[in-house]
Amino acid sequence: MIQKAYLVLEDGTTYAGESFGAGTTSCGEAVFDTSMVGYQEMLTDPSFAGQLLTLTYPLIGNYGINAVDDESKQVQVRGLVVREHCDTPSHFESKRTLDEYLRDSGIPGIAGIDTRALTRKLRSSGVMMGIITSELTPAEALEALRAAPTYGSQDLARGVSTEQEYVVEPSIPGHDLHVVLVDCGVKRSIVRFLSASGCRVTVVPMTVSAPDISAMHPDGVLLSPGPGDPVHLSSLEESTRKLVGSVPLMAICLGHQLVARALGAKTYKLKFGHHGGNHPVRDVATGRVYITTQNHGFAVDDSSLPSALQVSQVNLNDGTVEGLTHRDLPLISIQYHAEGTPGPMDSTYLFQRFVAMMEDVRSTSR
Repeated sequence: MIQKAYLVLEDGTTYAGESFGAGTTSCGEAVFDTSMVGYQEMLTDPSFAGQLLTLTYPLIGNYGINAVDDESKQVQVRGLVVREHCDTPSHFESKRTLDEYLRDSGIPGIAGIDTRALTRKLRSSGVMMGIITSELTPAEALEALRAAPTYGSQDLARGVSTEQEYVVEPSIPGHDLHVVLVDCGVKRSIVRFLSASGCRVTVVPMTVSAPDISAMHPDGVLLSPGPGDPVHLSSLEESTRKLVGSVPLMAICLGHQLVARALGAKTYKLKFGHHGGNHPVRDVATGRVYITTQNHGFAVDDSSLPSALQVSQVNLNDGTVEGLTHRDLPLISIQYHAEGTPGPMDSTYLFQRFVAMMEDVRSTSR
């Protein structure tokens, strides 16, 4: 039996559709993602924590849910908005339907929405808070939404960081580079790429201190992606400031913003963020263009950059900063997801560049 559901935005705009997944009520920041496939990876990407995810591709769920594509231990989005969801998936690895997956995870979905109109709304008005419900009237939902905390007021990274340290061994025998990965909401595919690059990876909570990291004697440190506004991570920002220059450093997405802030730059909120697998990025030194996967709502203010940092890559859609390097120290940072997943693999070379940077520092210190 079809159950009616509503998506209500903070300005009162209401979309009526059909409920699937869990029949609950959930608030979050409404964003859209342009990727055509990879919904399981997106649903479990910690960078989507605190958000209602709208998928612009019209048919979702047609290849089901498998046992290998989760990017974290649970569904991270607070709700899913689609044009049409498929109840009869066809794929040899499929274990269950998208509807079952969301229901088992306690996450509501709404289908039958004109996602093109919703995307145009978010592009013109900017991202805003929303609520999905099959329990409340639109008026009741709007009242509940206005009483809920806003996206920017929440320390979301703390909620998705690992609680305990764990180690992943290199998948290439004979390699012994040690990377300490500070988990602000890391995707499993990042850890796999580091392991496949010959690194032993120690994943630590985002609350770890700089002295604790140094005591692990890493060859390099990676600051992971994650959700939310970096302004809430002042403690990790201070730790990052102490680590810069003491060890080769790679930073991705939220980590990239933390590095910039640690060295004196400012960050700001984008109008509707970058979410999807088709964002063109130009490398400043070579002029080469890479198609990248992105998932972030904040960016580094290039006018506030200290002289020690230089912009290495820029977004060709809006000119925002996509990469930074330090003029004197072993540091690289990128705003996008080098591992793709879902999306193009144009930028996986950056993991090898990080490895080369660590090997170079190790050889010169002997």
